[in-house]
Amino acid sequence: MIFDSHAHYDDEAFDEDRDEVIEKIKNSGVKAVINCSSSIESVEKVYELSLKYDFIYGALGIHPEFPKDLKGNINKIGDLSQNKKIVAIGEIGLDYHYEGYDRDEQIRIFKEQMDLARCLNLPVVVHSRDAMEDTLKVLSEFKTVTGVLHCFSGSLESAKMAIKLGYYIGFTGVITFKNAKKSIEVLKGIPEDRILVETDCPYMAPTPFRGERNDSSYLTYILDKVAQVREISFDKACNLTYKNAENLFRINKVQ
Repeated sequence: MIFDSHAHYDDEAFDEDRDEVIEKIKNSGVKAVINCSSSIESVEKVYELSLKYDFIYGALGIHPEFPKDLKGNINKIGDLSQNKKIVAIGEIGLDYHYEGYDRDEQIRIFKEQMDLARCLNLPVVVHSRDAMEDTLKVLSEFKTVTGVLHCFSGSLESAKMAIKLGYYIGFTGVITFKNAKKSIEVLKGIPEDRILVETDCPYMAPTPFRGERNDSSYLTYILDKVAQVREISFDKACNLTYKNAENLFRINKVQ
């Protein structure tokens, strides 16, 4: 029972063999996938994929890299998100890594989509890169909304603050990298009922596939690392992360 809590099978990296890859991951023990949108174009693709495949669920939202995509489209995202196969708003958030991004505009569309999640009673999938302070500030303004900080790159202290706000922490193939000291510290230091695993595919492939196209079948390498760090069995790592994702995204209610 493996649950990929963050993937991008709508990405052009899968255009030539998408159906084959999805069949492969289903046969490899992956029982559920949250496929997340980023641009308004991908919102439609993610929606279609969630309807086509029974074990793929959608998260619809505009990534901070594409703030202009939200203009005039918040109602469209809201309407599509009322389908039972859409289980979250995302990925949304803040990204201060590049100087060219308008931070005020990012915060504005982040809050607008957080408010949409609040209105629809849906969790959120949050992207935060080099912006943890402002991310936590925004999350704290929406006390009835919960979700996951995906591909978490912050400190243990910030992870604990997010958990206090009701959030889960998502771990990618980064935890298998040699320089993953901070991520390992977070993985060790948070409650087991707040741990999620994800691929963020086609990106972030774990060792020994780093740099290659990623897919959900590689989650076993991430789960192996979770088991090692938490000093639990591989089966327990699979089961607890599956249950955590199921609880957050309320998949049992969808099925």
